[in-house]
Amino acid sequence: MNHERYDLLIRGGTVIDGTGADRVRADVGVRDGRIAAVGDLAGAVADQVLAADGRIVSPGFIDTHTHDDRYLSIDPGMPAKLSQGVTTVVTGNCGISQAPWRSGWRSEVPAPVNLLGNDAGDFPYETFRAYLENLDRHPPAVNAACLVGHTSLRAAAMDDLDRPATAAEIEHMQALLHEAMQSGAIGLSTGTAYPAAMPATLDELMAVASVLREYGGLYASHIRDEGDRIFAALDEAFAVGAAGGAPVLISHHKLIGPRNHGRSVQTLAHIGQASQRQEVALDCYPYVAGSTILRKDRLAVSSRVIVTKSVPYPQYAGRDLDDIARDMGLSPEDAVDALQPAGAIYFIMDEADVERILAYPGTMIGSDGMPHDPAPHPRLWGTFPRVLGHYCRDVGLFTLEQAVHKMTGKPAAYFRLPARGRIAERFAADIVVFDADAIADTATWDAPTRQAQGIDHVLVNGRLAWSFGAGTGTHAGSVIRPKS
Repeated sequence: MNHERYDLLIRGGTVIDGTGADRVRADVGVRDGRIAAVGDLAGAVADQVLAADGRIVSPGFIDTHTHDDRYLSIDPGMPAKLSQGVTTVVTGNCGISQAPWRSGWRSEVPAPVNLLGNDAGDFPYETFRAYLENLDRHPPAVNAACLVGHTSLRAAAMDDLDRPATAAEIEHMQALLHEAMQSGAIGLSTGTAYPAAMPATLDELMAVASVLREYGGLYASHIRDEGDRIFAALDEAFAVGAAGGAPVLISHHKLIGPRNHGRSVQTLAHIGQASQRQEVALDCYPYVAGSTILRKDRLAVSSRVIVTKSVPYPQYAGRDLDDIARDMGLSPEDAVDALQPAGAIYFIMDEADVERILAYPGTMIGSDGMPHDPAPHPRLWGTFPRVLGHYCRDVGLFTLEQAVHKMTGKPAAYFRLPARGRIAERFAADIVVFDADAIADTATWDAPTRQAQGIDHVLVNGRLAWSFGAGTGTHAGSVIRPKS
């Protein structure tokens, strides 16, 4: 009989520990922000007891692909993430991060950096240290592990992004990345599919990534092409990761456009072959539509386009581009020009590819949500419950234990997040209590910010942050810095 006292006790639940192991009936005791005991704690007492009978108790979910860099500060309660069980977000993806930023560079924020903010005032941090220290001083409700964006490094080191960097500019980017890694960044991301980074050569990318060798950081790549030239783009990402001696993460792996549908059979085999010589993993979101800046080159490969935001025409957020163009008396291509700066959702993928990629053992779960869009892609609010409800319970792509592993233990290990991603003694008490029979996403294309159902409680660093559909007001998140 356990007679220990805990700060918080989760009693009567079924523990899925994040490793992929079979579930077990166990209580969980929390003390000083960490898991102190797992097992039969029948005699234990606690300041706070959560009943978890008939519920799953799992590690908090790790969102491996976010654009929450600024969201952490302007909406620190993080309801879009806590409401679906996310306790840690990985920021700085697709080559864009809120820092570093060179003050006075220009008033217009280049795309796709403007996915994080439209004005230079939204980027107040000249160094990555300043960005992380602000999060330390003003903790959000979830944890943050932060990548440095290569496009942001370009903007900080170059006056003109429409060309390759010079040797001096590459040295400047390397110095900025050294500063960021020393300050607690977990790695580097690139987004060479976007105009601001398209001119970057392989030599530039490899030279910048070489800094990672000194720190053991990770390399995340929004690859240069997710369509016809995807194999060359994958090989470029593998080469950049090798230059940095870094694990490679292929961001939001997908195949764009009807002519490429079904090719995930070949891309996953190609990735599997690369995994024999270097560490490679993927992240994926559970939808057939993507979302990013509004761009003409996506129109021909999309069956539908929904505008998520337009700075000059905010009234069009949430409407189909074809309808907007008709209202404006313009062609869809000319409407794209008129709406800028703008964002959009593109229906570009095939369901069979999405399922195949989700089920791949090397795949983790990343929402890729856009928190600053007035009418965002529903993945911002629904990704993790959709994986657990629709794809795990209803479609049967994987077991619940495997699904939880993809969003907890696997990313914690891959991103080198110390003592995270498991229900085990001495691990941080980031915990989700949910109903496996009821968990489901409710966000839709027409109502993209509907809150998911089936999440009872969310703990962040041992403190109750979300309970039965509402945040508690507790901001117990922290910056997760890699092991030294």
